[in-house]
Amino acid sequence: MTTAAHTPALYVALELGQDKWHLAFATQAAEKPRSRAIRARDLGRLADEIHKAKGRFRLPADAPVRTCYEAGRDGFWVHRALAARGIDNVVVDSSSIEVDRRRKRVKSDPVDAAKLLTLLCRYHAGEAKVWRVVRVPAVADEDRRQLHRSLKDLQRQQTECSNRIQGLLASYGLTAAVNARFRDTLAELRDWAGEPVPAGLQRRLLQEFAVWEAVHAQVCQAGNEQERRLRTGSEPHLDQVRRLMGLKAVGVRTAWVLVNELFAWRGIRNGKELGALVGLTPVPYQSGQTDREQGISKAGNKHVRGLIVEAAWLWLRWQPGSDLSRWYARRFGAGGRRARKVGIVALARKLLIALWRYVDRGEVPAGAVEKDWRVRVNSKLRQRAKAAAAPAA
Repeated sequence: MTTAAHTPALYVALELGQDKWHLAFATQAAEKPRSRAIRARDLGRLADEIHKAKGRFRLPADAPVRTCYEAGRDGFWVHRALAARGIDNVVVDSSSIEVDRRRKRVKSDPVDAAKLLTLLCRYHAGEAKVWRVVRVPAVADEDRRQLHRSLKDLQRQQTECSNRIQGLLASYGLTAAVNARFRDTLAELRDWAGEPVPAGLQRRLLQEFAVWEAVHAQVCQAGNEQERRLRTGSEPHLDQVRRLMGLKAVGVRTAWVLVNELFAWRGIRNGKELGALVGLTPVPYQSGQTDREQGISKAGNKHVRGLIVEAAWLWLRWQPGSDLSRWYARRFGAGGRRARKVGIVALARKLLIALWRYVDRGEVPAGAVEKDWRVRVNSKLRQRAKAAAAPAA
């Protein structure tokens, strides 16, 4: 945050839309904003409007320009383009922006831009907590996240396709495993009357299976790419992935996502910040005599939050002698199902912090068992080779 409040500067809020960008200009929070609308992604027009606004507010040509916009569909390319032109830009977490609590309130792009402009002026005047600023990753850091995110999307598509096939079969009282031998299995299926699957349904099932096969091939390709990079890559973030895989219960997917989403580029300072990044921090509600917990915030990286909860269950299974597993057993092991589910979220937060300390500082979680990461990768290679040879057999 810039604290040079006495330096005359032009403040610009950008409300980014698909077709239009709405701009709001001012030199201080109390000033009536100058509003303009330009075609989306027209950086040349944006530069012209900034130049005109400097003339309108009688600012020198070299006056600093400070801008902001909400994180969303347009990502971070706008930030990089503004920074390359010497503009001081911040990307704002939209969920942290103050809003009127009335049931009905005026909302439009010009109104939103003016609100952002006011907050931007307050932020640069010294109110650091007026909103939350998003940390912008480098292009390489952002690009590394595409592999595991695409793999997750492909696996979801594969599951959806498999569920559709199972649903169609169930409507005729049939069931079958959706795998490489599905075509042969489908030809052998018979309904309650001993009749084969009707021709129209067979065609539809085979169409769905063709989609399943295509997606499955992409899933295998993405998984093989992950393992190839782990075996042969020399980038620093891959060393962090391998280090995490040196702990029993931490597999390829868990290590890969944690490093590329958090550990490799976030610059985490402490465990409290890490928990907030993932949305695993508690949210108390206290007002007068009312005092209750609202659960975790969930205001963080959803890709990591679900994964670390899964990893916590695996940690209990494969690291039963660790201090974390013993803590969970003492605190929640004797409770009911709900208590164990609440406890696993608490364990997930502790485990995430422990894994970060293991990668960042080399502190092995107390009582944890280490292993050779190569064993995990080689075992997955053997499984994939076996699965690839199965149809030929």
